[in-house]
Amino acid sequence: MTTTDVGGRASPPAAGPGAGSLRRGRGRRGAGGAVAGGGGITPYLFLAPYLILFGVFVLAPSVYVIWISLHDWDFLLPGKPFVGLQNYLNLFRPGTVTSGPFWQSMEATGKFVLFSVPLLVAIPLAVAVMLNQKFPGRNFFRAAFFAPYVLGVAVIGILWAFLLDPNIGLVNYYLDKIGIDTNVPWTTQTPWVWAALVGPTVWWTLGFNTVIYLAGLQDIPKELYEAAKVDGANPWQQFRNVTLPGLRPVLVFIITITILASANVFGQPYLITEGRPGFDTRSAIMYIGQEGLRDFRMGNAAAASFILTLCLIVISVVVFFLFRERKER
Repeated sequence: MTTTDVGGRASPPAAGPGAGSLRRGRGRRGAGGAVAGGGGITPYLFLAPYLILFGVFVLAPSVYVIWISLHDWDFLLPGKPFVGLQNYLNLFRPGTVTSGPFWQSMEATGKFVLFSVPLLVAIPLAVAVMLNQKFPGRNFFRAAFFAPYVLGVAVIGILWAFLLDPNIGLVNYYLDKIGIDTNVPWTTQTPWVWAALVGPTVWWTLGFNTVIYLAGLQDIPKELYEAAKVDGANPWQQFRNVTLPGLRPVLVFIITITILASANVFGQPYLITEGRPGFDTRSAIMYIGQEGLRDFRMGNAAAASFILTLCLIVISVVVFFLFRERKER
């Protein structure tokens, strides 16, 4: 039945009992259907820019690297014969031209990761805890610790190559001024070369990890610290039982990206030590670059880079497994 309102406009036909709920039900279904329909393509539209960039600049080059690694690839020559897995076998077969230098560079990379990662995880954490306190000039110190990170690796390398030069470097000069033996071979002999690589790297990059730690510290509820104080916990116990558990996801992220960044080290050994003494500090990335771009053996370089990538994937999975959140049953 059609009714009229005060203004004489026709109203919709009256419905029986349950019509309101039916309309509401249809509305929910309609709304749900609209969301489901839009949700089918909307997420992909948002992801499209990233997926396109990922496909063009990451996925396609990765596949191309695998293709190159299966060939005797000299980009200056027209012929690039297919050799299968020979480039990979040469890297694992002792006595070949590529096996010894490659694994020596992997060993140097492993040492750099081993020496630098613990410092780049622990020191920024201590700095972040300190800078998370309230004291005059806190913003200045935050900026001061982060400032070196804005410099490029070329600047860092040339600067520290000059400072640590055994003959004309300012480090040896001031060590002599305070009565410490000079002529320390920072860039030419072990173990000093590792200090020359790890020290500038820690100084250069600790600000980045510190900023991430600070963000994580500010997400930990203050009530947890107040409850710990009420229970009589001292500062160390608060750090161990409140801060570290609260920073677990941040720690996993920092450890992972720090390992990956240290394993891809190139600029510091290239500019500060130039791989000396001998090839003791030549990193894997340095070897891959020299093999492919200097000696024109792109097939060997591609195989080496793929093996390095697999190693980093395995290390990342192990880190996530060790630091995963374990739920109590």
